[in-house]
Amino acid sequence: MVKILLPPSEGKTPSSTGPSLDLDSLSAPELTAKRRRVLSALKKTSKRRDALAKLGVGASLAEDVERNTVLDEIPSAPALLTYSGVLYEAMGASELVAQSENDEKLRERLQDVHVFSALFGRVHGLDPIPAYRLAMKTDLGALGKLTSYWKPILAKSCSLDLAEVALDCRSSDYRSVWPGPTDQVVTMGAVSVSGGKRRVVSHWAKFYRGEFAGRLLSDDRALPETAEELVARAEEFYEVEFDSPTKSKPANLMIVLRD
Repeated sequence: MVKILLPPSEGKTPSSTGPSLDLDSLSAPELTAKRRRVLSALKKTSKRRDALAKLGVGASLAEDVERNTVLDEIPSAPALLTYSGVLYEAMGASELVAQSENDEKLRERLQDVHVFSALFGRVHGLDPIPAYRLAMKTDLGALGKLTSYWKPILAKSCSLDLAEVALDCRSSDYRSVWPGPTDQVVTMGAVSVSGGKRRVVSHWAKFYRGEFAGRLLSDDRALPETAEELVARAEEFYEVEFDSPTKSKPANLMIVLRD
């Protein structure tokens, strides 16, 4: 069965209602102590006079950084509602979460969507989390760069069963912390073809990754179980190109956009 791996979004939507953050209640409990260390370091960094520079953000995001200091006090919401932006809008994330309240099969699927996070390592789609501001490339002092911090931790925490395939919709920073086995991962991108020239388009890649993930999750049919079935499902909606995996690179599913 396919597992869907998502990146977080830079922008996040604060919740006005909901429980406060409870690290002990999140999925992957083996990460709890590691998450607590990052949360503590982030709160400490966010209280510094030079917090904006340390977190690599501009003055317009000062409110987000201030919110980092009280992340365990403010309301949380399901991850798929907290993360926002092109991918999550194209996915129809808010509609999926609402539908899952009365659809046990969909709820189980959303609990098997994995969002990789600089703060939490990874969470599933319905884990309640607050809106935070932190990027995987950030250096949090004693913890160092978070890509280096999380990589050995997630190597032990993340795995795929032999019968599973992962649709990897993550960006490079988040893919680097756990690339997964190359023969079981399918990355996804988009390329524009015009006048015989090809151009990779990152914005549309986010859109189609989200749209395709949403289509898979909302489909009444069983989820694809192999890379070939994943490609066949994509071909129902898009013109696609598929590159098989090599020893060093995972398979790649490319959406082709023609003018």
